[in-house]
Amino acid sequence: MAYKDLQHFIQTLEAEGELLRIKDPVSPKLEITEITDRVSKAYGPALLFENVSGYRYPVITNAFGSERRMCLALGVESLESLAEEITTFIEVEAPDSIVKKLKLVPKIKRLANSLPRIVKKAPCQEIVLKGEEVDLDQLPILHCWPEDGGPFITLPVVITKHPETGKRNVGMYRMQVFDKRTTGMHWHTHKGGAQHYRVAEARGERLPVAVAIGPDPAVTYAATAPLPDDLDEFIFAGFLRGEPVELVRCQTVDLEVPANSQFVLEGYVEPGERRLEGPFGDHTGYYSLPDYYPVFHVTCLTMRKKAIYPATIVGRPPQEDCYMAKATERLFLPLIKRTLPEIVDMNLPIEGVFHNLAFVSIDKRYPGHARKVACALWGLGQMMFTKIIVVFDREVNVQDLSECLWRMTNNIDPRRDIFFVDGPVDALDHAAPHLHYGSKMAIDATRKWPEEGFLRDWPAVIEMDEATRQKVEPIWQKIVKRLRK
Repeated sequence: MAYKDLQHFIQTLEAEGELLRIKDPVSPKLEITEITDRVSKAYGPALLFENVSGYRYPVITNAFGSERRMCLALGVESLESLAEEITTFIEVEAPDSIVKKLKLVPKIKRLANSLPRIVKKAPCQEIVLKGEEVDLDQLPILHCWPEDGGPFITLPVVITKHPETGKRNVGMYRMQVFDKRTTGMHWHTHKGGAQHYRVAEARGERLPVAVAIGPDPAVTYAATAPLPDDLDEFIFAGFLRGEPVELVRCQTVDLEVPANSQFVLEGYVEPGERRLEGPFGDHTGYYSLPDYYPVFHVTCLTMRKKAIYPATIVGRPPQEDCYMAKATERLFLPLIKRTLPEIVDMNLPIEGVFHNLAFVSIDKRYPGHARKVACALWGLGQMMFTKIIVVFDREVNVQDLSECLWRMTNNIDPRRDIFFVDGPVDALDHAAPHLHYGSKMAIDATRKWPEEGFLRDWPAVIEMDEATRQKVEPIWQKIVKRLRK
C-alpha cells in the first residue's frame, strides 16, 4: 500500500491503535524529547503533539518506533516477506537464456513502475517563502538534550546531485539550526552527500541542496537505507511503495523533491565554508563532540498549509532509530547472503547501537572460516563501521543475547580467537584515537577444529534426552497451569 502522504500514515497508525495524541501544551525545547524518551523506553506508541507552545504546527515523534510500525510504514505484514523482494529488485542480472529473459520481465516491469514521476503542482509548495521571507523559527524544530548546541532538524531527507555526473543522492544527516536562514550540514566523510560536496568544493562551486521534511514513510526510510551507489533512493522508495514517488521541481535550485512533503528547504553549501556544529545527544547515548561542518544557506522555504512537523529523538537505546536499523538488518541480510552464502543469520543488537556489535552465525566449512567472514563483512558498505564482530556456529540463535554471551564466553581462548584490524570507523566513535580511523575486533566463537590447532576433545552441550522430555511433559503442563494461577 502506498501512503498518499504523512497524514495518511498518521491516520493508519491511529486506526491501528499505534498513535497517542498529546493535547497538553509542550515546548519543543527538551519537553517533547523527555516525553518521547519515556514512551520509547516503555515501548509505547507514536506521539502526535497537537499543542506545541509558540507554534502552529503539530509535531509527530516515534512514528517508526516499533517493529509493527516499521511494517506499517513499509506496507508489509513482516519484514522477512519484503527482504527477498528487495534482493531480487536490486540484483537485476543480465539474462543469458530465454528462461532468464522471461523471468526478468516482471522485474523490469516493477522497476519501471518504481521510477519517479515529475508533477507540476505539489502540496509541499502551497506556501512559498523566498529570500528575506525565509524564517526557520516558524518551524517547531526540537532542542533535544540539555547540552545540545541548539535546535536540530533530526529527520531530514537531504537531496543533492553529483556536480559532474548528475547522479542523485538522498540521505539523512542532522542539521543544527544556526539562525533563521542557515543550518549546519552534518555530512560524515563516508556518506554520499559528503562526496558530492567534496567534488563541488574541488571545482570551486557551490553545491545546491534541497531538504524534504516529512515525505511519506517509504521515502523517509529509503533515505536511511544502505543502497548500492548506483541505485537512486527515490527509485527504491517507489519499489517499496509499489507506486512512483511524485517529485516536483524546486523553486530556487535545480533539484526535485517529494511532492507530498510537509516542508522543503532549498539552498546551497559554499565551498570552503565551515562552522562549528554540536554537541548533539546522539544514538550512542553520548553527546557527539562539536566539530566543523559545511553551512547550508536556505534560499527558499516551502510548505503545506496544514503541515505536520516530523522529528525523531535519538539517545541511549531503545529509541525509534533502533527499529529503523533493525528493519535494515532484516531487509538487507539476504543481499549480504548473496555475497557470503555461508552466513545463516545476523543480529546487530540495539545495545550495540548498530555499528558497535554484530553477532553472526555461519555454516563453518573450513579452518579459519570465521576470520574470513569477519573480514568480508568489514568490506561491505556500512558494515565497515562495525567495531566488534562475533562469529558463531550455525546452530547458535544469534537473536538470543543470552545464548550468544553464554556461547562466546565458553568457546573462546582470548589469545587464539580474538584478532584486530585497523580501518575506518564511524564518525560517532568517541573512543577511537582518531576521528574516522581506529581499530576493530573480531571474535571467533565457533567450535575449533584440529586444523586450527585445537587437539583436545570439544565437549558436548548439555541436553536432556527426548524420551525423558516426553515422559515429564504431562507433569510439566500441570505445573504451568498452577504457576499461571
